[in-house]
Amino acid sequence: MSAIWYECKIKYRKLDEASGMLKVKTEPFLVDAISYTEAESRITQEMSAYLSDSEEIKITNIKVANYAEIHPFENSDRWFKSKISLIAFDEESGKERKTNQYLLVQANDVKEAYDNTVSVMKDTMGDYTIPAIIESPIMDVFPYFSGEEDELERIQKFTELKDSVPVEDVNKDELNEKEVTV
Repeated sequence: MSAIWYECKIKYRKLDEASGMLKVKTEPFLVDAISYTEAESRITQEMSAYLSDSEEIKITNIKVANYAEIHPFENSDRWFKSKISLIAFDEESGKERKTNQYLLVQANDVKEAYDNTVSVMKDTMGDYTIPAIIESPIMDVFPYFSGEEDELERIQKFTELKDSVPVEDVNKDELNEKEVTV
C-alpha cells in the first residue's frame, strides 16, 4: 500500500533564533496517514515532542499532498519539490505524452536537489525530464512506521538521514566543474 501524505499547517509558539523571543509561527509539516483524522492525531502527537506541556498547537489546515515519493538525504537540511515529467510515446496517436510527478527531496541547495533527484531517478527505465525544482516550505516529514521488527531498520535509517547535520564538502569546487546530464 502506498503512502498518503498529508500537509498539516500548524500554528504554535516557536523560539526566534534572531531575537531570542517566542513568536507565533505557522509552518507546514508532512505526515503519512490513512485519513484526515489520523493525520490530525499524528501531527498533534509528533509536535507534542517539541513543545512543553503548557504550550499548545493549533492545526489551521490539513490537505492531501501531491508527492509521489519522499527522499531524505544525509547531511541535508531543507526540502525541495522536484517536478518530474515522465515521457512516453503513444503508439495509437503517434504523439509523446508527458505525465508529471512530484518528489520531495532533501538537499542543501537547488543544485544538490537536482543531483539528488537525478540519483533517485537513475534506475528509471523510461525517459524523463526535470522541468522544475523549488524549495518547499515543509519544515519536517513524519513517516508512519508500525513498529514491527522489519520496519525498525527502516525507521532508524530514515531518522538518521533526516536528522543528519550538513557537512561542508571539501570537493565542492570539483563538483561544480562537472556537468550533470540526464
